[in-house]
Parts: sequence; structure tokens; C-alpha cells
Amino acid sequence: MPDLSLQKINTQLESSSLRDRMVALASLRDVPAEDAVPLIKKVLDDESLQLRSMAIFALGIKQTPDCYPILVQTLENDSDYSIRAGAAGALGYLGDNRALEPLSRAFYEDTDWLVRFSAAVALGNLKDNRAREVLYTALESEEIVLQQAAIAALGEIKDIESVDKILRFAQSDDWLVRQRLAETLGNLPTAKSISALKFLEKDSHDHVSRSAKISLSKLEQGNNQVGK
Repeated sequence: MPDLSLQKINTQLESSSLRDRMVALASLRDVPAEDAVPLIKKVLDDESLQLRSMAIFALGIKQTPDCYPILVQTLENDSDYSIRAGAAGALGYLGDNRALEPLSRAFYEDTDWLVRFSAAVALGNLKDNRAREVLYTALESEEIVLQQAAIAALGEIKDIESVDKILRFAQSDDWLVRQRLAETLGNLPTAKSISALKFLEKDSHDHVSRSAKISLSKLEQGNNQVGK
């Protein structure tokens, strides 16, 4: 698809054709953020849920000062759970540490598991160790996907103190939980991590054992950095 001028994109975003609007939004991919965001904002209230989701995601990638407040407002007020989840994910991509509070609040207060899952993942993407208490709570969830998100996020924020809390998941019946654990331990260099990884290296599931081998290699080569 040839590059479209900003004026043509603007016109297409106002088209009655959903296809035209989607093509126009997608064409903003290579447009500088300061030019793209005003145009993205035009479709944030579009009648198409798919287009709105694309626009919310784009605000996490095209970063300007306008993006953060829009995403927080969407996370806190939108009536559609998938849009709220998308806003949580976009806040993680945005990497603004001010999002710690609204993401934590979303995890605790939102009633939809997908929003809570996205919030937990986004907290990991912020790489802010202050998120650990929220993630510790997520570890206790009865929903396995939240356990997976919390384990992965604790590795992202490199919370060494979490090792004792997550080792019990080495015995999980869910292989994806065990794989997340194996990946996370590669970011948490402790003697207990190495011991657990040697156990997971023998896991019956190939993905788990492979992830454990990779993490062991990282730790044993001393390339992992603690904290950030």
C-alpha cells in the first residue's frame, strides 16, 4: 500500500466505510507520533469495536503527552471490557510509571478477568518493582492465567524476593505455568532459582525443559542483571 498523505488519511478516517477507516488507521504506522496521535484520536469513539481496539493499541505505540491521560480514562471508564483490557496493555507499552496506580486499581477493582490479566502483564512491562504487592496478590488467584501473568511480570520487574513465593508453581499441573516459572527464574539469580531450574530441566513437557535450559544458561553465564 502506498504511503497516504496526512490529509488523505484524515479524510479516510471520516469515511462511512469501515474498511477505509481501518486502512487509514493502519497507514499511520510509519507516521511520526506527533502527527499520528491527533488522527488516532478521531476514531477512539468509533462505532466499530475492532477499530477502537486498534486505536487504543496505537496510543501505546505512538507516544505523546496526550496518550497517557486518554488511556487511563479509557481503562477506568469504558463500558467494554475488551477496550479496558486494551487500554491496560497500551499503558504497559507506553512505559509511563505513573500508570502503576491505575493499573493496580484496575487489577483490584475490575470485575473482568481479561482486564485484570492485561493489568498484571502491563505492570510487568513497566518494570517497576513497586508492583510486586499487586503481583503477589495475583499469584493467589484461582484463575490460572492470572498466575501465569503474575509469574512472568515478577520476572520482568526482577523481584528477587518473589523467588520463595513462586517456587511452589514448579509442581503446577499446568505446563504453561511451569514454563512461565522457568522463564522468570532466569531473571532472578539466586541459588534457589538454579536448583529449581535444574528440576524443571527434567520436566516432561518439552517447552518447560527447554525454557529451563535457557534460563540456566543465562544464570550460569552470569549475564543476568539484578534489578533495574
